[in-house]
Amino acid sequence: MKSRFCIYQIVLVLFLTFSAKVSAQEKIYLAKPKHGNTYVIAHRGVHKGIPENTLAAYQKAIDLGCDFVEIDIRKTKDGRFVSVHNETVDAYTEGEVKGKVGDFTLAELKQLNIGKRVGQEWVNERVPTFEEILQLCKGQIGIYLDLKEPDVKAQIDIIKKYGMEGDIIWYIPASYMDVIKEVIKYCSECIIMPDPGSKKNIEKVVEEVHPLLLATDMGELSKEYMVIAKKLNVKVITDDKKGNLEEWKKILKMGVEGIQTDDPEKLIQYLKDRNE
Repeated sequence: MKSRFCIYQIVLVLFLTFSAKVSAQEKIYLAKPKHGNTYVIAHRGVHKGIPENTLAAYQKAIDLGCDFVEIDIRKTKDGRFVSVHNETVDAYTEGEVKGKVGDFTLAELKQLNIGKRVGQEWVNERVPTFEEILQLCKGQIGIYLDLKEPDVKAQIDIIKKYGMEGDIIWYIPASYMDVIKEVIKYCSECIIMPDPGSKKNIEKVVEEVHPLLLATDMGELSKEYMVIAKKLNVKVITDDKKGNLEEWKKILKMGVEGIQTDDPEKLIQYLKDRNE
């Protein structure tokens, strides 16, 4: 009798543990797309005629009604997080100052005029901090976080400070599985978006971390890729390549749920016309 009771207790504990995990997963969800059934992600913000990865580029994405802005997070010499796509500042300063982002303090980066090369109206644009981006985007638009330089615990602490755990999707190649699991460890409600690479890796990645989303690009996306993703009930967000109507039609025909593009304004107009 005693042994039966012990077995019952073990089964009950396992059931409650599993139920708690399922409940936590069920609480993770994405807001519905603003334009039909397709998420629009503004790559580096809306940067046609606007300096990329700046607050101005992110504000333009908000004004257009994009679902997400893509940001690239790097770490400064003094441990602050900023959004700069390239490893160096060389391309943004017209040769006036050169060097790796990580070799500058935040104060030094803030002195760099990264807008002047695009136009005189942007001379006051500066490299934005992660905190400045969160302040701008909160309640306005989601964030597609490209983790160029992971410092997961510190980055999650900042996100939690702003209560934006459910507003950010984490792009991380599946080859960095330790980083993906670190995100889950410190923030079970955060939305991971692994990039499995080849379609042959999809099932393994989904089995290991049970993501809501997968990231891919036009080099890997195919009908077969989407068949596997649909079977596993995982949404897919892809980078476009050509960024034209013909390519977008092809992507949507395959059942992809989101497109990251350098021309979000044109994509939004296409989706509006398509849904009328």
